[in-house]
Amino acid sequence: MARALAACGAEVTVTPGNPGMPCTLPNGHVRTDPRSALELEADLFVVGPEVPLVEGLADQLREMGRLVVGPGADGAQLEGSKAFMKDLLADAGIPTARHWTVSDLGEATEVLADLSPPYVIKTDGLAAGKGVLVTNDLDEAVGDVADKLAGRSFGAAGTTVVIEEGLTGPECSLIALCDGTRAVPFAPAQDFKRIFDDDEGPNTGGMGAYSPMPSVDDEMVASLMEAAVNPTLDALRARGIDYRGLLYAGLMLTESGPKVIEFNVRFGDPEAQAVLPRVSSDLFELFRQAASGSLGDAPRFREEVAVTVVLAAKGYPGTPETGAAITGLGDDGQLAAPLAGVMVFHAGTTRPDPQGPFRVSGGRVLAVTALARTLREARSLAYDAADQIDFDGIQRRGDIAATAAEEEARA
Repeated sequence: MARALAACGAEVTVTPGNPGMPCTLPNGHVRTDPRSALELEADLFVVGPEVPLVEGLADQLREMGRLVVGPGADGAQLEGSKAFMKDLLADAGIPTARHWTVSDLGEATEVLADLSPPYVIKTDGLAAGKGVLVTNDLDEAVGDVADKLAGRSFGAAGTTVVIEEGLTGPECSLIALCDGTRAVPFAPAQDFKRIFDDDEGPNTGGMGAYSPMPSVDDEMVASLMEAAVNPTLDALRARGIDYRGLLYAGLMLTESGPKVIEFNVRFGDPEAQAVLPRVSSDLFELFRQAASGSLGDAPRFREEVAVTVVLAAKGYPGTPETGAAITGLGDDGQLAAPLAGVMVFHAGTTRPDPQGPFRVSGGRVLAVTALARTLREARSLAYDAADQIDFDGIQRRGDIAATAAEEEARA
């Protein structure tokens, strides 16, 4: 978001940011600042992560008279509590998986015994995208519930769990910008949540993404907005919640129609890295309109497609190992040997010595995004760029956008 806003001519300050963020673009630049957002002056505040939204940072800023993109704590419950989200979906009649909210292991065991696999177990609270287990093994499902309810997996965030029936079909991430009464869509994207190729291994915060989706055209986007996003905004407003910010609908496109898997109250990661570089509209103006309650036209997009490949640390998504030196990056945090159409976005990096290498400081370390004419070209370019980067124990998937690129080639 910082880079996209700077490309519109904005002077962007990120707090706290990371050492890969500062950059100068033709019209604007990005810098970082260790001070709290409450201590900064700006024409527009954009709250990116879910934790400060759930904790009410947007409310505090609005009380200070600031113009803010991001829901208040009441609206942020959509992501902060799976149980709240499911209750709102039921009230609004929005299709979703059958579900049960439980805080007792005996009750959970009975629910699971009556279900057919796959079993889906979610923490009620925030878990950085890692609080979901999808398994065909009943014993594993029961064990996961026990660990969550006991606080062993995710602390207080997991002491209530939501059990869902498993859904099948392609996933679609549809992110909308809302001004309290109206929502406009960004281009759809698809992310890859499992750690290994072919959707094997545990869930992560996302190992890659691509946008747009060849199978989701403008007509389908409009129908998904009517089925999921618009009624959610209406339901929030009916509860007295003025939702101004980003609303991410995670959808499963099942044979019986689209169903909501989850909501995030922010731009998804890594979807942001695949969607935002394609925006040709003035993102600052779009955000200003949303914050002011006066959205105009939907965002416009470049013709190029985008593919994003995430580079993760050894041990992720469990306990990532940090400290490893990263090779292949220049002083600006981009590729040491630049490739046209490629951007490197930093997430879990640090640079303790300004003259030394960037180092691993988190689970998902870098995201490499490539823009090109076709998905096949974009993913080839993204992987060529990723090949330049290395650190001890590096993990990445090799199949990001592979199936979609084959479908695109056949079309």
